[in-house]
Amino acid sequence: MNVVYVDNNATTQVAPEVVEAMEPYFRGIYFNASSMYEPARAAAAAMDASRRAIAAHLGGVDPTEILFTSCATESNNTAIFGAVRANPARRHVVTTAVEHPAVLEVCKDLARGGCDVTFLPVDRHGNLDPGEFIRAIRPDTLLVSIMHANNETGVIFPIGQLARLAKETDPAIVFHTDATQSMGKIPIDLAGEHRHVDLLSFSGHKLHAPKGVGALFIRRGMPCRPFLIGGHQEGGRRAGTENVPYIVALARAVRLAAENHDAETARVARLRDRLEAGLVAAIPHVEINGQGAPRLPNTLNLSCHWIEGEGMLFGLGEQGICASSGSACTSGSLEPSHVLLAMNVPFTAVHGSIRFSLSRYNTEADVDRILDAFPRVVADLRQMSPYWDAKNNRPRPDAERLIVPR
Repeated sequence: MNVVYVDNNATTQVAPEVVEAMEPYFRGIYFNASSMYEPARAAAAAMDASRRAIAAHLGGVDPTEILFTSCATESNNTAIFGAVRANPARRHVVTTAVEHPAVLEVCKDLARGGCDVTFLPVDRHGNLDPGEFIRAIRPDTLLVSIMHANNETGVIFPIGQLARLAKETDPAIVFHTDATQSMGKIPIDLAGEHRHVDLLSFSGHKLHAPKGVGALFIRRGMPCRPFLIGGHQEGGRRAGTENVPYIVALARAVRLAAENHDAETARVARLRDRLEAGLVAAIPHVEINGQGAPRLPNTLNLSCHWIEGEGMLFGLGEQGICASSGSACTSGSLEPSHVLLAMNVPFTAVHGSIRFSLSRYNTEADVDRILDAFPRVVADLRQMSPYWDAKNNRPRPDAERLIVPR
């Protein structure tokens, strides 16, 4: 049975073009890029070229503003802790209730350490209220950290607008965005629309590069203390021998995402929309989480009332379909998604969420497989549910009274 992989917001297949670009740096050009001898210069040149390619993709920023890391989690930690340590006079941070744990848990740690953190709510569609954002800013606000696009629902936040509002309110505020899910999927222009963003994080394995490489944009002049110390690499901003093959891979993946971007994005969006429409038509009592909000073109998050997400994933897995019941870092937990809780998804549906996230490698045949299998999985699970009237294919009249709300 061929596998249908639709969990690309968790990780992606490494593109063949990326593997090909990496290969020489495992064999002939294996040198330490920081070494002074002649053979190492090719490794250093490859890193410089990669930095320039990524800077160009982000709107033509200065290549020296690109810092290579091991992943988006490291980039987020570096950005947030680095900004706070560099600005000890201010102690207020603004973020959202729906951030990835790589930001959310860092902000909670800051709160435990004495910072005052405001966690902005979202509405039922996952949108932020810009007015509420402005009201959250205080004279002692040091940092704003708001994701560009949500990893679970795909909802896109107006980062350009929010960063501009922050700077117009107080130019000293540092604005960080986690662009892990948006990089390569929607435009990012740090010299144009997003010119007020100071720090931007992303990783390679969400856009067909390998796991273990990421980057952080640090705008020139932005105070940000190093997170890893002990070496002079990356201009003294991040100690550790540079991972040249993976840095080359990241740059190649970024260039690959830019090639034929508009047509490929439109194709993936059509697949997602067809999948969404087909599932809504075939499954009663289903919620599309993020519907009505701007969303990434590849992401569909839905909740089926009266059943559990784990059961749906198991049923899909038996059909060779790989999806997710939430963000990759929390999928092992039986707790409901913090994102869906923040969106006030009804308690009858919040446990029954599933995320389908597509990529350049998904096809119409993949959508056909899901449309055939998933409604049957849901129907089978509801047949066994004590809350479901199988004869009439609807919830029991007393179903809500049988469940203890969250």
